[in-house]
Parts: sequence; C-alpha cells; structure tokens
Amino acid sequence: MSKLVIVESPTKVKSIKKYLGSDYNVMASMGHIRDLPKSKFGIDVDNSFKPEYINMPDKKDLIKSLKAAAEKSDFVYLATDPDREGEAISWHLAKILGLDLNDKNRIAFNEITKSGVERGIKDPHKIDINLVDAQQARRIVDRIVGYKLSPFLWKKVKSGLSAGRVQTVALKLIVDREREIEKFIPEEYWTIDAKLLKGNKLFVARLSGLANGKKFDPVSDGVRADDIVNSLKDKAFTVSDVKRGVRTRQPAPPFTTSTLQQEASRRLNLTGQRTMSIAQKLYEGVEVGEYGITGLITYMRTDSLRISEEARYAANAYISGVYGSAYLPQKPRYFKTKSGAQDAHEAIRPTNINITPDVAKSSLSAEQYKLYKLIWERFVASLMAPCVQNTVSVDITAGDYLFKANGYKVKFEGFTVLYEEGRDDEAEEDVALPEMNEGDVLKLKSIIPTQHFTQPPARYTEPTLIKTLDENGIGRPSTYAPILTNILQREYIERDKKALKPTNLGILVYDLINDYFKKIIDVKFTANLESGLDKIGTGEENWLQTVSDFYKDFDALYKKAEKALDGKRMKVPVVETDVICEKCGRKMVERTGRFGKFLACPGYPECKNTKTMPENEIKEPCPVCGGKLIKRISKKGNKFYGCSNYPKCNFAAPGIPTGEKCPECGSFIIKGLRGRKYCMNPECPSKKKKG
Repeated sequence: MSKLVIVESPTKVKSIKKYLGSDYNVMASMGHIRDLPKSKFGIDVDNSFKPEYINMPDKKDLIKSLKAAAEKSDFVYLATDPDREGEAISWHLAKILGLDLNDKNRIAFNEITKSGVERGIKDPHKIDINLVDAQQARRIVDRIVGYKLSPFLWKKVKSGLSAGRVQTVALKLIVDREREIEKFIPEEYWTIDAKLLKGNKLFVARLSGLANGKKFDPVSDGVRADDIVNSLKDKAFTVSDVKRGVRTRQPAPPFTTSTLQQEASRRLNLTGQRTMSIAQKLYEGVEVGEYGITGLITYMRTDSLRISEEARYAANAYISGVYGSAYLPQKPRYFKTKSGAQDAHEAIRPTNINITPDVAKSSLSAEQYKLYKLIWERFVASLMAPCVQNTVSVDITAGDYLFKANGYKVKFEGFTVLYEEGRDDEAEEDVALPEMNEGDVLKLKSIIPTQHFTQPPARYTEPTLIKTLDENGIGRPSTYAPILTNILQREYIERDKKALKPTNLGILVYDLINDYFKKIIDVKFTANLESGLDKIGTGEENWLQTVSDFYKDFDALYKKAEKALDGKRMKVPVVETDVICEKCGRKMVERTGRFGKFLACPGYPECKNTKTMPENEIKEPCPVCGGKLIKRISKKGNKFYGCSNYPKCNFAAPGIPTGEKCPECGSFIIKGLRGRKYCMNPECPSKKKKG
C-alpha cells in the first residue's frame, strides 16, 4: 500500500521517511495552508462568528502537489506538530484534501527518532475537534482585536501601528514597571560590617540588632552609623551563639518552553525567538555520526514537567555509570506540573541520553551545541541527588549590639557537579566560616559603615518578562517569543542593555488602549480568557459562547472609544536632546527611521538637517571608502555596521572592521561578540560549515 504522511516542516521529511521506509511518501505543508483573508475582516459576526477561511495564495502550487499525492495514495496520515496549532493545520488539510474527519488519520510525533516515529504511526486517532475549536476561538478573538484596534490606532496616532490582545498586556507590564521606577523615592540606609579574625582566618559579620533582643531601628543616616562605629571600637566581640545545621538543595525540573527561553536568555544571551528557532532544528533532526539523522530533543512547545519512565530509566543508568549510585536520589523524583498546564507532551529532554553534548558537538553549529548542552545537562541534573550543605549561623555580641555571620560548606555536591540554574538576582556565595564556639573572643580588624539607598524595582528583562507572563497565565509559552519580537519591531519598547523599557510611542499606545479598553488588557481578564480557551480544548466550554462573550464586551468598548475620540488625534512626544542644529540653532530631537534612531531638526520642513546618534558612530573607518561607520538596526532587529556614504558605498558587516584582511579569501576581518575576530565572507574556505 502507498501511504502519504504530511508534516509541517520540510526539515522533518528526510528523517521521518528514513524511519518509515519506501511504502510511505512524506511531504510538508510548510506550516498553515489556510487562513483568514488579509484584505478583509473575514468573520461573519451575525452568523455565529463563522470564519471565512481561504487557501493561502502563496501555497497554491503546494496545495496542488498535496492533492495529487493524496489521490495516488491509499491512505493519508496527518502528522502536523502535536499541539493546538498543529491540530488546526491537520483539520484544514483534511478539508482541502477531502478527508473524512471520522477517520483515524491523525498521528503525532513527540520526538523525531525511530522509536518516536514508530510509536506515532502505530497510534492514529481522529482529529481532536475540541483542540481545533480552541485554536479557532483564539484566532477569531485575536482577529477581532487586531482588525478593529489596529486601524483605531492608525486614525488616532499614526499609520503602521498594531495592537494585539496579549502583546498589549506585555506592553502594560513594561509601562507599569517604568512608572513604578519613575515614582520611586529612594531612602537612605546604612550597613555596618565588622571584619573579624579567629586565629588567622578573616571573616565578615554584619550588624543585625541589639544584644538584648529589643527592637532595633534600621540605621538611616551617617551620623548614627558613625556613633555606633565609635562606640564599638574598644568593645570585645564575643561569640554568643553558634547554630549548625544541614540543608539540601534540590535540582531544577527539566525545561518547559517558558523556562527554556528564560534560561537560554540568562546563560546564552539568546532571544526567545532565536531559542525556539534553534530548538526546532534540534527537534526536527540532525545528522549525528553513527546515529544518522535523528531528532535530538522532544517537542519543544510544552508546559508539562512529565517525563517517560523509559527516559528516566536511561538517565538513571547514565548517572549511575558515570558518577556512581551515590548521585542518584534515594527516591525517584517526580515534578508536579503547574495547574492549568497542557500535559499532552513531556518536558523538553534529550531523546537519547547517550548522545551527550560532546558526542553531538561536531554535528552542530555553535548555537545548537550550546542549547543542546543546556537541555541535556538540565534534564540529567533534574534526576540526580540533591546537593547537601553544612550550614553555620553565628551570633556575635559587641557592647550593646548583635552581629551575625552565616556560612556554608558543600558536604556533597550532588546535581551541582553537572548543572546549576541561572539566577536573575545575586547568588549567595559559598562562605566557609572558621570553627567557632560559644564564648570565643574574636579580634576586630576593622569596622566599616557603608551608605546605601533603596533601589526601585528592576526593569523587566526578557527572562523576567517571560516568567511574569507565564506565572500569570497570559498567552501560551509558544507565543512569548513572537510577542516580544512584535513590540520591539513596532518600537513600543526598546532594549537598554538587557533591560526592556517603553518608548514614548509605546507609552502613548498603552495609555490610549488603557483609557478605553482597560478590561481587555487587564491581566486577570486575559488569564481567564486563556483558561477559557484551554477549557474549549478539553471540551468543557463552547467556543462560540467564549467568542460571543468576548465580542460583546469588546464591541461596547470600541463604540464608546470611537465616540469619545471622534475627530481627535494623538501626538507622540519627541525626545529633545542637547545637540544643537548647526544650521538653525534649534535643539535636535530623536527620530526613528529604517535603520534605527537618528537626530533630526524639529524645524522640518524648513530645516531638513539630520545627524547620526552620537553613540552609533564607530571610530573605525569604512574599509572600502574611508567614510564613517554607523551602527544600524535591520528590519529584523539585527545589529550591523554600515557606511555613512550609502548608497555610494554599500559596505555593511555584522561586526566592526579590524583593518586586517583574510589570508584565505582577501575579504575583511571583523570583530564580533566578545572581541572574537573572523572573516566576514560567509563563503570563506577557512569556515567549517556545521549543522
């Protein structure tokens, strides 16, 4: 029999075909094949919100090929990605190809390995209409918001803007945090540290209160700090209490989509979008030595912490063999998936524990290797024994005051021999205190008062924003990367090093939406809607009722906003700089163009003077014409360095030219991330192609 298997991505085709054999023809749908029209609303509100799906124009030839292949086949399997979106793509394919929705023609591959593909093909089932309805409800709700709210912003602010149901909530979090920072009033406080000696071992103890246990007001000014320091200079520092204990640190669970994006940002400096793109390649399959083409990780869009017993057994065998049985926990460790999470897939883990990062390294690009290593180590560590630490807490009395010193020493390293989770705050240092007993008198080497000021809440970074969205049930982990990319590209926010801060445009858009559509961007409302979509997916709620309830609320708000703002238009505040326009004497303002920010005269059109932002000018000259080099940003948000004489000189490179030429091909050597030098020619013979 001839069987056709349709997957989403073309990169899966080769590996799946290898596992299934010559009886199977494997083709790719290249993602979605039908969608709502771009040229009109496409939702019949008066007819039960019936969507008007059309075949995507750029898929015309592909659809023709799929139909021809389906007609020649005895059976068609729909093997799109194993999630809500994939279920909808299978449903659309079934409609286009005229397949019976009652047939068991839907298969899913949680991993692209021989066993994973064989398991999937042996377990066909009907398309899950509940999941299709859930995806359709989300698409319709997002179309209602996008199709109505975006033109509203065009009329009231400027053309080209967009508003999304979840992206506006993400923008709200960033703007609200910025306003918290602006309102914050720092308060002064002082710490007093004593550097003490026990024998020849130096350690630090910090003032924590009064020796008699009475209430101790924080030290809030330098005068009081100096008084305390002066009163202690001739006092004996005596150990009054020593508490010893043992604590254990448990490993972090294996990755979900959300935690993978957070950790890849912290540890590898990867954006969420880049992380998901690399993970997709690792899932779809890579040629790895004796293993051939194989998917290296399980499906990467999941919020489940479940792992198969087969994978657990293999990891335990590896841990015992490499580290010894002492590195296995006394009881098997099971992680509890959070309430409301989708549990259709396992956590993200390596498909074959024996394909270690070192084994796979030569088959992967640098980024693929780093991400695979992160996933592999996190998974193995999650099943290892805890780290055991001996702790000590020492109370030290001096005059009327009490000082404290805390320390710990690792007794058994456990999982930390392999992996430790990154942190957004400062980690506690491993401090080993000298051996001390009650009654010991310590020698004071110095006592240091230090002034501090309370700090405002930190701006969101990509990992902390993703964590907040995830914790509040806003959107789905698979949507976080495109949400962030969208609000960056729309210039609603910008990066300040790793921090995310709103632009004037972003603040204006948020305020406008918040004034008239507050309920729609409320965090709790958005989370409840997300929960409703999940319940549609499990058959607990009706998609039409959910969409109808949402539209009723949204339409009332929209009509009210249209009436209130009839004939009005908002102006985006400009950022004035101290740079003086040499042509007319005005203070120049920041503008944003095709390649990022630049300075412009506010007297336009009378004065058309523009300048490069000072921080974007590069000292090194253009290696082609000697002109100024300028840091620019491409439409996709990538940084590059281009010549200021463009279009006369079209030099552009992803790094800064060093003045050297490549001995292999004669192209220019550039300096990239962390000062690494390399040839800018992608076809240079010196470059070893990987991945």
